[in-house]
This record gives sequence, structure tokens and C-alpha cells, in this order.
Amino acid sequence: MHALLDLIARHKQGQAIGVASICSAHPIVIEATLRHAMENASPLVLFEATCNQVNQDGGYTGMTPGDFVAFVHGIADRVGFDTARIALGGDHLGPNPWTALDADAAMDKAEVMVAAYVAAGFRKIHLDCSMACEGDPSPLPESEIVRRAVRMCRAAETAHASAGGEAPVYVIGTEVPVPGGATEAIEGLETTTPAAARATIEAHREAFHAAGLAAAWERVIASVVQPGVEFDHHTVVDYVPEKARTLSEAIVPLPGMVYEAHSTDYQTREALQALVRDHFAILKVGPGLTFALREALWALDAIERDWIAEDQRASLRDVALRRMREQPQHWRRYYHGDGHALGVDLQYSLSDRIRYYWPDPVIDAARERLFANLRDTPPPLPLVSQYLPHALHALRHGRATLDPQSLAMAHVSAVLDDYHHASHPHEDA
Repeated sequence: MHALLDLIARHKQGQAIGVASICSAHPIVIEATLRHAMENASPLVLFEATCNQVNQDGGYTGMTPGDFVAFVHGIADRVGFDTARIALGGDHLGPNPWTALDADAAMDKAEVMVAAYVAAGFRKIHLDCSMACEGDPSPLPESEIVRRAVRMCRAAETAHASAGGEAPVYVIGTEVPVPGGATEAIEGLETTTPAAARATIEAHREAFHAAGLAAAWERVIASVVQPGVEFDHHTVVDYVPEKARTLSEAIVPLPGMVYEAHSTDYQTREALQALVRDHFAILKVGPGLTFALREALWALDAIERDWIAEDQRASLRDVALRRMREQPQHWRRYYHGDGHALGVDLQYSLSDRIRYYWPDPVIDAARERLFANLRDTPPPLPLVSQYLPHALHALRHGRATLDPQSLAMAHVSAVLDDYHHASHPHEDA
């Protein structure tokens, strides 16, 4: 049985288990996730790529779906992780990268994209056609969203018929904000109503059956809803179980389905565990992990300032901020301050737009030099304690070394610990 179908079946049988969906293309985050899974004997690791990040045109990472699979599997091979334990998902697969085109042209591109994902080996497919294209009404009527989702599903099923292997599982529905994160501060976040959740599911079910996709409908494992969790640049909306109780109960009678919760980044360990218990069993996390990576890189930069001679320093933080100001396309729509306030957001915003800049060759060269400096002259433990206490704890317990990349991964792993705890509560019994 498909590993995700098995997991959902166990959850529906009453086990409070779930899975973290790691939405990141950063190699250090991916390696940290794989090593964390090895340490915890996790049977399954789920990585997802978004339509904007990876598509047939390269996305903002420059990777096609096939490239992304080779990228993840290459890291797995290097660290000795069995690729059979890796599930790959496509997030928000639909016309979002091409909304400047008319709907027919955008959907033609979207169908090519989902077929490429399936052909490359992605087997968890989020069908999201909620965004308006050129000439569409906004918001797009749900009937049209569903019609386009059916087109995407048919393209995926056709691609699978050619590719073979396990059949794809599907996720339907959407949430606000769209891929990339919120552009404004959160005001008045509303939890999805049970009626709206049921209506979305029923509309898709009817449309799948009418289109001859009944077999595919049996592999729809989740619907995306808003359980009342979100973050903007400076604040986090924490999960409140009481506000989502009726929404949680609405999914219980539906066979084979749970909810998928997006934007679970920065939730507390207790909130994550409550989400899984309340049937929001697929926990999407992305910026929260690269935010932790940025924390680690800034900490290593601070160690370098205290430890390495001035004329030898990489000065990663200064280099990164300079490049962000020179190339503002990834943050201009999101950060509206200026002066000192802008400098704070460029570095510390929870939306973590800096994650788009790590592949920049100038920034990456500075990171490599920083790592080389700290490898050539390892810092003393008191400096690690000052700036990276989570990593020091891992170091003292044999789960990390003084290598700067190992310290950075240990800091990221502290976030992964919370998701593992939430998804495997039976281990703490």
C-alpha cells in the first residue's frame, strides 16, 4: 500500500499520527531532515516542491521536477538514506506561475507541469486551481476551480498510466495566502467553516465521478483548510483547538480523508500535536525551517566576528543584506518599510524572504568562506554555547560535530523535533 495511504488509514482508525511536509529546496535543510529521520528511525520523509519553485520552466530554483528528484535523491545517497523512504509531493499545482496568461493558456501550462511532476516520481499531488488568470473574475467561482482541478487530475492520471509505479494520491482545496506567503499583516483570520469544508469536498467528489475519475477520487487523502494558524512578518496566530472543533469533527465521517494544514511554521510543539490529534494530520512547514537555518548562519557569522581575524572574515550577513538590497525582486511586494525597519524585515521577518537569496552565487561564496574559516579554526565551546545553544546540546550528546554545517543542521533539527513529536505521539507514551 502507498505509504501515505497507509498513514491516513491508521489515522482514521484512531491513531493520532501525522506527517510533516517539508517544503524547502535548501540542501542544508534537506540534509538535516534526512539525518533527523535516520536518528529517529522515521519510516517516511515527505518533501514537497511548489509550482513556483519547481516546474517545467525551472521555477525560481531553476529546477524541473526531474531535477528536484535527482537533487533530493543525491543528498539521500550521500548521507546513506534509503530513497524508498522518501515521498515527494507537488504543492499548489495549478496555473499560479502563469496567471498573467489567459486561463486556457495557463491551464495548458499547468497540465504539462503536473504531468512532469508525476513522470518524475512525485506521488502526492495538491490540485490547486483557485487563482484567477488574466480575464477571470476574482475570486474565481468554486465551480470553475473544481472544473480546472479535474483537468489537472486527468493529466496526472494520464501521466501515471505512462510512467507506472504507485498511483498518485491527491490533496484538494486551498487556503489564503497563495504560494509565497502573506503580503500584508494578518487581520481577522477566519477558520474554515465546516459547511465550506464539506461543500468543497462534495463538489470535487461529484466532479471527479462525473469525469470518470472515481478511481482517482479513492486516492484523495486530504483537503486543505484554514484551522486558524498563520503568520505574517512579525506575529504568529497560534492554534486554538476550541475554535476549530466543529471543523475538526466534520472530517471524521469521511472515509480515507484528513485535513492538510498549511502555514504551521512557528507553531508550538503542543499546538502541532493538537493539530494532528484534531485531524489536521499533514503539517506543511517551509519558512520555519529556513528561518532556523538563517538563525544558525547569523550565529555562525557572529562566532566568526568574535573568533576570526577581521581581514579573513567572510562577513556573510553583510554580503547577504547588500545583495538583497541590490536585487529586491523577491521581497519588494512583501516588505513595505524603509530605513531601519526594512533592515529588520530583510533579516528577521517570519515570512523569511531571505530564503530566496541563499542560491545567489555571491552569497553562497560568502557562506562557503564562513564555513571554511570555522573549519580551519574551530571555535571554542563557550562561543558555540553563546550563539547556538541547541547545537551545543546536540554536540555534547554526540548528535553533531564542531563542523559549521553540522552545527547549522543541529539548529534546524530542533525545529524538526517538534514536528516529529507531534506526528509520533505514541513514542512518548
